[in-house]
Formats: sequence, structure tokens, C-alpha cells
Amino acid sequence: MTKAEHAAATATPEALQADAEQESALPEGHAVDTEQPNAEPAKPARGKRKPLPAELPRVEIEYSLPEHDLQCDCGCQKHVIREEVSEQLEIIPQRVQVIRHVRKVYGCKSCEKAPETAAKPPQFIEKIMATPSVLSMLLTTKFVDGIPLHRFERVMQRHGLKIPRQTLARWVIESSRQLQPLYNLMQDQLLQSPYIHCDETRVQVLKEPDRSPDNQSWMWVMRSGQPERPILLYEYSCTRNQSVPLRLLEGYQGYLMTDDYAGYNAIAKQPGIERLGCWAHARRRFVDAQKVQPKGKTGRADVALNLIGQLYGFEKHHKTASPEERYQARQEQSLPILHKLKTWLDDTLLHATSQNKLGVALGYLASNWSKLVRYTEAGYLPIDNNAVEGDIRHFAVGRKNWLFSD
Repeated sequence: MTKAEHAAATATPEALQADAEQESALPEGHAVDTEQPNAEPAKPARGKRKPLPAELPRVEIEYSLPEHDLQCDCGCQKHVIREEVSEQLEIIPQRVQVIRHVRKVYGCKSCEKAPETAAKPPQFIEKIMATPSVLSMLLTTKFVDGIPLHRFERVMQRHGLKIPRQTLARWVIESSRQLQPLYNLMQDQLLQSPYIHCDETRVQVLKEPDRSPDNQSWMWVMRSGQPERPILLYEYSCTRNQSVPLRLLEGYQGYLMTDDYAGYNAIAKQPGIERLGCWAHARRRFVDAQKVQPKGKTGRADVALNLIGQLYGFEKHHKTASPEERYQARQEQSLPILHKLKTWLDDTLLHATSQNKLGVALGYLASNWSKLVRYTEAGYLPIDNNAVEGDIRHFAVGRKNWLFSD
């Protein structure tokens, strides 16, 4: 038996299928050479550089031969036969300028009527020296890029501007007041969403009335279930109890995707609200259980992870499908896997203890099962809460830089 025959006899069905697909992709008349024991492995093809965005403005610089090189050695004149084009990205540093508002004052020479001053357009924040462009840059730098105000203060100093961080903080606070109506409108739209993601994370706030600086405060995050135009709202609260989601989601009707935190139990009991469970949280507990298994051995945690991985595989495969197509696929493909996982769960619980990592994972899966399988009720529902957890991560990056807030 040759090496090729031995490899074919011991190959898995998946490997054979992959080889068949690779061979079928070759041009007609080409075959896969299986008898090349001394052949060097093919070098991976170098990736091509992605073109720069077409919507960016272009500045063209043309290069021509000098006049004395346009004459060919044969005596003829050289002419252009083609052009070679390459592109580089250029970023123009910030340009700082001062806008002077000159309001002319008019008076009458014939009478003593009071002078009249030309009107100036309304400003976003009156009586400050920052334009909306400065304020938008300040808010984006702090809340999107996670840069503290004292670092932004140094950025301004590099441009020769001395703006104390206390002034910057006042601009942030006043901007939040001006933007409150927009926030309210976004919250109204959020409550019309078919489903909402919710999560919360810690933040330390100093100098709060009647509170110790060691007390933990919380930033609550809500994300709408409209992936094409998501609404993302952050709401600060000094408490983590159930009164906060009851207030934020008052009057909401639809699905609510959260983790297993008991603070959401009260809002989930409201009429018209269905609570979804997060499969990512369930999976993490089995990952923890897998880590304490004997190395090189397959345990019961691997069984759960394999089945959960199949659920996620179906979701990835139907990611671009319509909600109707995804719902049908879940009924045909996901539900049998869920049934298999539930049967395994019920059987394993009889022989497991709650004192180890596997027992914790099994207990979480069993207690949240009704919420975890609810995502199959519609094609537009998410399988986990990862979307809003990514938004929490952005805030956590800023928190790591700010350390605390006043």
C-alpha cells in the first residue's frame, strides 16, 4: 500500500469531503498530485492590500520624464503609453481657528432712540468659547475613545490653548443638558423595539451626597433590537436593585435579553415582557468546567460545549438570512439539538454534584432553560447578549482610564 492509499484509507469523512471540494475547484485538466513525498509545502499567497475608500478626496500628483530624457536614443520622441498609479493615505492634522462674531450696532442720528444690535444665531451653549465642533470632539474623545479630560487638556496645550479640565467638565455637563431631549426621543424609540438588550457594570463615583466613596455605583446599558439602526443608551444609577430596570423600561412590551441577574426578575414579571436567556453565559460555565478536567481527556463539559457549538454554527450559517428563513432553520435544525442537549442535561444532573465547576454549569443551564430556548420563537431574536456586552466593554475601557468620576 502506497502512502497515498494509506492516507485515503485512514482519512476522516470530513477530510475527504474537503479534499473533494478542493480538487473540484481546480481548472479542468488539472489533477491533485498525491505522489510528491519530497515536494516543499506551498507558500501561502500574500494578501493584497485593500484599496483606500473610494469616497475619500484625491489629490493627484503627476510625474513626467525631464525634457532631456524625452529624446530616445534612436532619435524619435518618446510618448506616454500607460500610467502607473499608487496611492498613499495622508491625514491633515487638526486645524485650530477662531471664529469672530462681529455684531454691528446701529443708531439714529436724528433721535435719541436706543441703539439696535444685529442678532446672532442661537448657539448650542450660550456664552462659552467652544463651537459645536469642539464640543462634539470633546464628547467623542471622552466617551467613545475613553480619554480622560486631563489628557484632552494636554492635547489642547499642544495647540497653544490652555483650557482647564474644570472648564472642560462644565462643557460636558452642559452638553448633556442640551442633549437630554434627544436622549428622551431615543428612549421612546428604544421602547418600541421588538427586543432589548440590557446589562450593567460598576463605576466608582466620589463626592456623592450621603454615600461613601467606597460604595459601588452602576452604569446601565440598553440596546435596541434593530441591528440596522441600533439605539444605545447609557443610564447612571447609584444602585443595582430592581427599581432601575422597572423605571427605565416602564411600559415596555416585548422580549428582554439579559443575563441571570436577579435584578431583572421584577421587570420580567410585567405583563407583555418575555425574558430571553444568554447562551454565551451558559457556555462560559462549561468552559470553566472544561479547564479543570484532566488534561488530554474528554469529559462531560465537552459534550455540552459541542452541542452549544452546533447551535452557534447554525446561527453563523444563517446570519444573513431573513428572519423568516432563520426561524424556519431554527425549527428544523436548532430545536433537535436543543432537545438532545436537554435529554443529556436531565440525565447528567442525576449523577452530578453542585460543588464543582461542572455542577455549577449544569445548575445554571437547568435553571435558565426556559429562557435560553425562547430565542427559537422568532427569527429576529438573538441567541445571546454579546451585542450589549461589547458596548459595556467600550465603557470599561474608559473606566480604566478615568479610574473614577466626581
